[in-house]
Amino acid sequence: MSSNLTAPTIPLFLSRGLAADHSMDEEDEGMNASQADLEPWQWPEEQWRKLVNRVRAGRRLRPAEWPGGMRCAVALSFDSDHETSDLRDGGKSIGRLAWGQFGNRVGVPRILDLLDRYDVTGSFYVPAVTALLHPEEQRRVVAEGHEIGIHGWIHELNSSLPYEAERDLMRRSADTLEKIAGVRPVGLRTPSWDFSQHTLQIEKEMGLLYDSSLMSDEDCYELLLDGEPAGVVELPVEWVRDDAVYFMMNRFSALRPYTPPTDVLDIFRREFDAAYDEGGIFQLTMHPHVIGYRSRIWILEEIIRHAKARKGVWFATHAEIVDWAKQHAA
Repeated sequence: MSSNLTAPTIPLFLSRGLAADHSMDEEDEGMNASQADLEPWQWPEEQWRKLVNRVRAGRRLRPAEWPGGMRCAVALSFDSDHETSDLRDGGKSIGRLAWGQFGNRVGVPRILDLLDRYDVTGSFYVPAVTALLHPEEQRRVVAEGHEIGIHGWIHELNSSLPYEAERDLMRRSADTLEKIAGVRPVGLRTPSWDFSQHTLQIEKEMGLLYDSSLMSDEDCYELLLDGEPAGVVELPVEWVRDDAVYFMMNRFSALRPYTPPTDVLDIFRREFDAAYDEGGIFQLTMHPHVIGYRSRIWILEEIIRHAKARKGVWFATHAEIVDWAKQHAA
């Protein structure tokens, strides 16, 4: 389908090459040439402290209770990577592009039908290229009451980009999603949860409500940028609550699925039960081209059924949960 939205113009600085990008990062981190040549165990304290303290977890934002006296919040999320899983690395494999298209043709419709059947909402994180390839998918997601969030331009790795390129791509991604879906996204999930030294600064400049890429806690927390509150809330993720680590496969590498679906359900269910007992958040990350198969989609359904069988469970989008946690932190 054609669109009047165009790919980002490649700025001149992108032609400087990898060495220039590395030197720019070194300047940003206050490293001189001699420090850059040191092994990590040789770093002066100032250097490793600056790296560690660039982005840190601040105040925990666990509310005393959830809306209407609910006990636990459930945040279901879906990363609609589709064809960008291969495109981001310059891949041209027709087979892997077809696998990505499965996410659009089968995965997302199957997920949306399931969410509708149980009357629950979720958050969908969408690379801009995915949105340009499948605009009707994004319009359906929004029309059915779900959230659209930023997930990069072409699922690029933020840590490989200089500041200007990362900022340019993030802003263009937000603009593209708004034009296609009709709603301005308020949250970011970095592709592959790859968070650069500049990502939080860019999120702050863009006025985003939240990020969902980091793992410092299980509750929402404020993000600190160089020791100061950035005004951006983190709704944390975790690999143990991600379908891809259990099911992803690459036939050209040693990466193979190793966990039976019944065991994945058991892990997710235990995570939910613990969150419920603590009065916290159960956050789950899934991918339409991973969880969307007939032999796996039942895991999502069983998690929803299990949660709905407990009293006081609030299913909400990431944005709704962050907004509540921010306003009602104990």
